[in-house]
Amino acid sequence: MTTILITTANGETGRPMVDHLLEMGFDVRAMVRTDDERARRLREKGADVVFGDLLDFRDVRAAMEGVQRAYFNYPIGDGLVEAAVMFAQAAKEQDLELIVNMSQIQSRPRARSKTTQNHWLSEQVFDWSGVPTTHLRVTFFMQWLLYISGIIRYGRYVLPYDPDSRFAPIAGRDIALTAANIFTAPEEHRGRTYTLTGSAEYSHRELAAEVGRVLGKELPYEQVTVSTFLDMLGMADDTAKLVHFEAVTFDQREGRLAGVSDVAQRIIGRPLVTVEEFVNEHRSLFELDYTKATA
Repeated sequence: MTTILITTANGETGRPMVDHLLEMGFDVRAMVRTDDERARRLREKGADVVFGDLLDFRDVRAAMEGVQRAYFNYPIGDGLVEAAVMFAQAAKEQDLELIVNMSQIQSRPRARSKTTQNHWLSEQVFDWSGVPTTHLRVTFFMQWLLYISGIIRYGRYVLPYDPDSRFAPIAGRDIALTAANIFTAPEEHRGRTYTLTGSAEYSHRELAAEVGRVLGKELPYEQVTVSTFLDMLGMADDTAKLVHFEAVTFDQREGRLAGVSDVAQRIIGRPLVTVEEFVNEHRSLFELDYTKATA
């Protein structure tokens, strides 16, 4: 039986990827940071839950033992390249059949953002290791809408990006299903770099209008500075995100996130989640609960 290691298994791609792979009949080892309610749910589904830090080589080695394929994902912040080196080394020791590596659509060696540049460097690390790897260069997740759902609730749509910058958002579960399908055919996908986007491109202004249409209310687009935006989200002290998001505003201005790729839809074999479907699925997060407001 093939065992697949899923890192960040409680994340927006890790959690549905665990579900998909278990449904496909694979053994799944889910790597998480803490033993909490989310970890308990993963165990109940049938995953082998292990605890560890991607920046601790002993943890990574232990998580990789007996595994044949693995998903590497690292949050925005310091340590990405170091984590990739440890992961690649542990994968090489285990002679893994395939790594699926989460990267960014604007990954390149001369990126303004150190985070984006580190994604490119991590791609090189995995390629140098000789372990067969598939790189997923992914655009903005639809989950961005959930990050600002508390603001949308009150009739505002606020982001730090130019209103006419374009991109094609993709749902986390579509990325997860794409990766899960890649794991089923390592020989077909190893050594490939795929750009993953949603099936419809929007400007930020157009996306605000589409979300407003689905919710039945006006949502004029508001652009604020990155520092103001992070302060609104309670992340004012997160320097890594500040620097990264400021760089992404330039990436968007230069069109580095524009365009539509059909790769995810081809690999999945069905239509991708639309913005309307995503908003309706999470509708309660975007709307005020008037029963609580009047209680």
